Amino acid sequence: MALVRPFKGIRPPKDLVEKVECRPYDVLNSEEARKEADGNEMSLYHIIRPEIDFPEGTDEHDPRVYEKAAENFARFQANGWLLEDEKPMYYLYAQTMNGRTQHGIVLGASVNDYLSGAIKKHELTRQDKEEDRMKHVRVTDANIEPVFLAYPDNDVLAGIIGKYAAQEPVYDFIAPIDGFRHRFWLIGDGEDIATITKEFAAIPSLYIADGHHRTAAAALVGQEKAREDGNAHPEAEYNFFMAVCFPASELTILDYNRVVKDLGRYTPTDFLTALEEDFEVTCMGREVYKPQQPHEFSLYLEECWYRLRTLPGRFDGNDPVGVLDVSISSNLILKKLLGIVDLRRDKRIDFVGGLRGLGELKRRCDSGEMKMALALYPVSMRQIMDIADSGEIMPPKATWFEPKLRSGLVIHKLS
Repeated sequence: MALVRPFKGIRPPKDLVEKVECRPYDVLNSEEARKEADGNEMSLYHIIRPEIDFPEGTDEHDPRVYEKAAENFARFQANGWLLEDEKPMYYLYAQTMNGRTQHGIVLGASVNDYLSGAIKKHELTRQDKEEDRMKHVRVTDANIEPVFLAYPDNDVLAGIIGKYAAQEPVYDFIAPIDGFRHRFWLIGDGEDIATITKEFAAIPSLYIADGHHRTAAAALVGQEKAREDGNAHPEAEYNFFMAVCFPASELTILDYNRVVKDLGRYTPTDFLTALEEDFEVTCMGREVYKPQQPHEFSLYLEECWYRLRTLPGRFDGNDPVGVLDVSISSNLILKKLLGIVDLRRDKRIDFVGGLRGLGELKRRCDSGEMKMALALYPVSMRQIMDIADSGEIMPPKATWFEPKLRSGLVIHKLS
């Protein structure tokens, strides 16, 4: 069962939300955050990227930077830029991208569910990134940004979502940069709150879609606080962390593509010949070609697009990880032919999120920066859930979720 509960959100007044809200901390660097927040003292970047309040070049992990986050959070509340709701509530958050809308319920997810594995992960986390977020949660005593979870579709929850989505939202804006629409409602009715809690209790597992480091950090800080209290207060707010839970069928996962600097020991002709051992290789010409189905890839090389279809028997269809196109391409192309084994550290390879389109792959190769590009068919949410259920881990750089959750719509205090 998934233990969830409502919470007293801290959020901006309606007329200030577009001043406060911003992109998540991990989708941009300090320089970009500094530029986006320029001239806006209400931007949440002053809390999630507080290094922008120091001279350029200041280390974002400097202890003073974390302290500045807490100072700014207190200032935002004192100035009325962030206000606490009067009672615990759930919230509904809708994002619309390219005409498609996904609706997530904002809630308090259980620390114990994460620690026990009822909230399932599909990626490995790095200790340094976990510790960075843990320091931020400790010093602010809050989950400033939500984590992104998915749940198996549920008709009762869908009915509640439909009820509130038909009403006037509290927030409704088009975000800069991404151009996507974001809407937000309050779910304060006691009967609806009880129903949401009950329905989640019947769901065996929740799944981390995006934000593994934020999830781990939030849960581990909650565990620390419980331990310090002698585990005497199971209802304490620190036993829960803020998440936005979306029905799995509504989520959009984009392709996550690869660009490579060289062909190693191969000439372009020899490389194409070597590929024929594991793929049916077809020249598609100069027009951009996008993979049409699983186990099909698009290769861009020497100003030409090629369709690669994996030959039978080249992967284990019963292996939930081995069947993924990210695994097939890594095993049969990047590792076997090009000697690229560590996708996280090898400097010969880079990655391009699908939101940029395949034209970005072409541009980076035509410019001479890269030699070859490989476009993949997107991973499905069903595949992610199957891998999480099996206790396996996705290969690196496998998923790209869009749209990203905006930060600053609501905050969860731990005490």
